[in-house]
Amino acid sequence: MAEAIKDMFNKPFFDRFTKDLRLVVKGLDSRAFVSQVMDDNWEGMEFKRRCWHIASVLKKHLPADYKNAIAKILALLDCVKDRYDFSKIDDSTFGLSLEYGWVLDNFVEQYGLDDYETSVAAIEKITQFTSCEFAVRPFIIKYPKKMMKQMLVWSKHEHWGVRRLSSEGCRPRLPWAMALPGLKENPAAIIPILENLKDDVSRFVRLSVANNLNDIAKDNPETVIGLAKKWQGKSENINWVIKHGCRTLLRQGNADVMGIFGFDVVKNIAVNDFKISTPRVKTGDSLVFEFQLLNNSDKKAKIRLEYGLYYQKANGTLSKKVCKISEKEYAENSMTQIVRKHSFRVVTTRVLHRGLHQVSVIINGKEFEKHDFELM
Repeated sequence: MAEAIKDMFNKPFFDRFTKDLRLVVKGLDSRAFVSQVMDDNWEGMEFKRRCWHIASVLKKHLPADYKNAIAKILALLDCVKDRYDFSKIDDSTFGLSLEYGWVLDNFVEQYGLDDYETSVAAIEKITQFTSCEFAVRPFIIKYPKKMMKQMLVWSKHEHWGVRRLSSEGCRPRLPWAMALPGLKENPAAIIPILENLKDDVSRFVRLSVANNLNDIAKDNPETVIGLAKKWQGKSENINWVIKHGCRTLLRQGNADVMGIFGFDVVKNIAVNDFKISTPRVKTGDSLVFEFQLLNNSDKKAKIRLEYGLYYQKANGTLSKKVCKISEKEYAENSMTQIVRKHSFRVVTTRVLHRGLHQVSVIINGKEFEKHDFELM
């Protein structure tokens, strides 16, 4: 079984962390630090609460004055930087462990909101070692215009981690993070940042741009559609960014987005002989279905092929999830047999309810007839 994310804060981590902390906090009692962290309430704390708690314990071992405390944190980073090569672009991970960053950015978030200048300077440096995408968000809420101007400046920073922060930190719907209602309503301040980063040399930065676009699309689809039309064809990297950034709109079958990526209105395309091999599916088993995809045109067709899975909800209604099968060209006057399996194993992200379910075929955003099956 995979380790729970909250359990990353374990003894080996605290051994490393307190060993490093002693480099700048003379006389630090490591045992006392760990004892204060792993107190009687520790086991009952979830991930975010643990981050918050560790930062509050850290405060007890740093100078009371916030500026002096931040100076110690930045000195700590200077002490450990020689262990890592932070000069190169890293497309997969940060130099320090993410646990390290979750502690340091929580410290800035908890105690630095009233000292804008000190905190912004700290965030800029800390995020070159790990990530401050959570810590920056309360600053955006409290200082919206000032902070978004800073994010725009960061979008041209020499370090890829700072450039990534300028996008990731202002995602309107960043998972696990506080929402940014102002940017959900009006993302205009984000767009210049994404313009600067859409063809960034770092794949990690470009991924953040795509995820930001996808966030924006959920509240302001017309904004993302406009950018996709404007950016398309500029480079292979940008084409990937807009395609990944439009993934929610593609799953929704948005006609404008389908057209941008060459998935034309369905003509002379048919679904034939749809069969469900498992009309009754036991929890833990798989739905198996098949059908013929017919291209009755004398021209090849570019098709985004998906299926809609309608899950039974607790209240008796059905909830649709769109699952991708393929994106490719189908030859003229062709018949292709498609067989698909969909697992109904128990997972933590979805509660399964027995009873009526449905499945449908979706071609270039057009949904065909729904077919019933039963989950037992």
